[in-house]
Amino acid sequence: MATVQPFSRRQGEQSLPFYRPAGNECELFESAWKLRLPLLLKGPTGCGKTRFVAHMAARLGLPLTTVSCHDDLTAADLTGRYLLKGGETEWFDGPLTRAVRAGGICYLDEVVEARKDVTVVLHPLTDDRRILPLERTGEVLAAPDSFMIVVSYNPGYQNILKSLKPSTRQRFIAIDFDFPSPLVEAEIVAAESGLPIDRIKPLVQLAGRLRALKGQDLEEGVSTRLLVYCASLIAAGVSHEAAVRTALIEPLSDDVDVKEGLMHVVAAVLG
Repeated sequence: MATVQPFSRRQGEQSLPFYRPAGNECELFESAWKLRLPLLLKGPTGCGKTRFVAHMAARLGLPLTTVSCHDDLTAADLTGRYLLKGGETEWFDGPLTRAVRAGGICYLDEVVEARKDVTVVLHPLTDDRRILPLERTGEVLAAPDSFMIVVSYNPGYQNILKSLKPSTRQRFIAIDFDFPSPLVEAEIVAAESGLPIDRIKPLVQLAGRLRALKGQDLEEGVSTRLLVYCASLIAAGVSHEAAVRTALIEPLSDDVDVKEGLMHVVAAVLG
């Protein structure tokens, strides 16, 4: 990501989903949409990818269709299928097909979690053809200029069974996301939770210490999302200890020894 830029809102942006830019990602997104380029967002869980897409859809005045991908998601779930209705079969569009027909942004969150046939369906939408063939109905839908496909995934979970093929990756331009710098992250958590920023800075420091344990005792570090949850609990009157344990420790591990070790880190940082 580029160097952090001062935060400011455009006129009329007060009602947009809150997003604190960490670099030039907003400008890159807008340029990709204008040029009709597909976009890949890479980054850890809870670092703001989904909020970023929601913010940009609202900023550009575009409808947003979000699909949370999972192991059982098939190409038919995206494109549509024939279903029985009143004793007859009727075609029902899936979310991708509806988005192509209407225009706007179709966002596939954690696309590598879906079955392999899903990425194949995306291929003709991510090159200069920008079409969606529907074999079941015989239609070939041309995506309007306002349509944009955005996908995301967490490289930290990649393995030989769950990764994007180079032939798929190279159909997208990509933006690499990471957790914000401590100061920016504190500003984000303060804006989301309402807790004063001076009370948030120690929590951000703690998150940094816990993230350093990723790959040792933890599969994932503390996300910005969890920091917002923790600060929101404190702002609502929950004790500091209970909020930290509930939002920053318990979601990270089920192992009793690991959680005890994490609480030692909490004590060292927060006292």
